[in-house]
Amino acid sequence: MSDRPVSDFIARRPVWSLAIIFAVGILVWLIFSVWTPGMEAMFGRKRVFLSALFNGITLGALYFLVASGFTLIFGLMRNVNLAHGSLYLFGGYLGYSVGQLTGSWLMALLAAFVVVGIVGVLMQVLLFRWMEGQDLRQTLVTIGLSIIFADLLLWNYGGDTFQVTTPDWLSGPVQLPFVVALRGNGDPVMMTYPFVRIAILIGAIIVGVLMWLALNRTRVGMLVRAGVDDRDMLSATGVRVQLVFVMIFAFGAGLAGVAGVVGGTFQSLQPGEDTKILLSSLVVVIVGGMGSIPGAAIGALIVGLAEQFGSVYMPTYAVMLTFIIMVAVLAVRPQGLAARR
Repeated sequence: MSDRPVSDFIARRPVWSLAIIFAVGILVWLIFSVWTPGMEAMFGRKRVFLSALFNGITLGALYFLVASGFTLIFGLMRNVNLAHGSLYLFGGYLGYSVGQLTGSWLMALLAAFVVVGIVGVLMQVLLFRWMEGQDLRQTLVTIGLSIIFADLLLWNYGGDTFQVTTPDWLSGPVQLPFVVALRGNGDPVMMTYPFVRIAILIGAIIVGVLMWLALNRTRVGMLVRAGVDDRDMLSATGVRVQLVFVMIFAFGAGLAGVAGVVGGTFQSLQPGEDTKILLSSLVVVIVGGMGSIPGAAIGALIVGLAEQFGSVYMPTYAVMLTFIIMVAVLAVRPQGLAARR
């Protein structure tokens, strides 16, 4: 289940590598250059373009937090958990309640991770352990479970929209080194962006790197990958495979809870968010490749950018854009962009 290194990809796909490098070069030029009136006539105002770009990247960070837990459960453990979106919404509501009670955003994150992780343990022990390898049964049971979760959350919190309070140390904008316009006297106008979104992006990158290292450079990751490949043989060596899988399921569920708090901080929490985030996670995992942490990051970035640029430049077709990308990836590389065949 290890991921193919970048050098191997360049050696096998030189044309694609050149195309990616060329696209990245154009993007860097668009970000740092001062736009001429002709460029603004083609792409619109630079401020709008940069806002869509950074909103897409930070939205991708949120999708990565959800989809990384989903790809552990679905891609590695082969558990079809279609209640993953409900865990996200439950974590968000729980974080909102804890934040209102304690006034601490970090305590809200911790509570969501622990409590939703415990719910994940209960789901693994009480449900998935007795339905191993039964994909259809897992699908039907978790769909029913997501409906129950949604009704319970609606009963407790109502249909109102909630937002987790941003802590003071993350509030306010920060100035970025990007010129968005020039004043009449020639002075540059620099871009400002919410600090909380930048902090969440940095946190998602740290989580992704640590998860990749844990899966590919530690004994626990070795046990997980060995258990996926040949569970019976690993059990014969004396390893408690079920305990390892329970820990992974708990961690993936806890990440969904943390993502709920994060999403409730710079977006909002309301009924229906569970279905939306589940669909986005499915697209991310399909595009990036099941069981691949770098694949989840790539897929989340692509989906986040597609949603934001679609809503700005083609609002009529924005909803279809991510699914068009998914269909294109399935047609060209069915296993996902970053997964082995």
